[in-house]
Amino acid sequence: MTSENELPSDGDTGLDGWIGRSQTQDDVIDGARARRLQATLDDPFPPLEPGDALPPLWHWAYFWEQTRNSELGPDGLAIGAGMLPPVDLPRIMWAGSRISFPAELRIGAEATRRSTILKISEKQGRSGRLCFVTLRHEVFQKDQLCVDEEMDVVYREAAKRDDALPEGGTAPQEADWSRKLTPDPVLLFRYSALTWNSHRIHYDRDYVMGQEGYPGLVVHGPLLATLMLDQVRRLMPAARVTDFTFAARRPVFDTSAFTVAGAREGSAAAVWVADSAGMLAMEGSAGFEV
Repeated sequence: MTSENELPSDGDTGLDGWIGRSQTQDDVIDGARARRLQATLDDPFPPLEPGDALPPLWHWAYFWEQTRNSELGPDGLAIGAGMLPPVDLPRIMWAGSRISFPAELRIGAEATRRSTILKISEKQGRSGRLCFVTLRHEVFQKDQLCVDEEMDVVYREAAKRDDALPEGGTAPQEADWSRKLTPDPVLLFRYSALTWNSHRIHYDRDYVMGQEGYPGLVVHGPLLATLMLDQVRRLMPAARVTDFTFAARRPVFDTSAFTVAGAREGSAAAVWVADSAGMLAMEGSAGFEV
């Protein structure tokens, strides 16, 4: 894997100076990593082989940033390295993405990802000060654009003792399909390893409960999104997902089961994740062609 960065100009040291920063990374969409993700997700299909199409969203298991341990902060995330700007807010989460899949990534072939910071904005929310960073990731194979993603990351203030979880709203009651899943530390560890995610909220119970104020380990937002599309793939294996949008509404923890559900709407599907209390944790929409 190779990586190349274009840094902000020396004359602009504020966050606005990070807008337009870009990074290019090369990787091989190797079958071994894809098959390990199959095992992690209990994928029912035959083992993926060279030439097969990589399932949608599995590109998140590639293009790792080679961040040194000495460059990691107390939460396990990079500080002063990688693509994200040094925002002076300690909590960070993946808020959602808007993704199109113009072509399929093929296993066994080299690929290139070009990442660019599109926008940085600060707001005042009910939980305090917030900073939103929007990145664009474009993934190519042989100059063919295969994945085009806008990703939203939000930075938040430190946890307070009396902080309440986001309400999220009530999840839809009518679904064409649903699957109940019980997360555990092994699932979260394996997904963290496959996506090179060292954020301690996913594997360090003492940290996440003592420092972040959460009741248990946090289930990765990208894992929930992958499981939403995984259900579409299981139920409609001949369909090709063309676009996908998702937004996180409320965190899910390893302390109880959650439900992945969806409803077909012609050539699209509404998909969502409900926690054990029936609250909406994540919602999305997938377009597909058969």
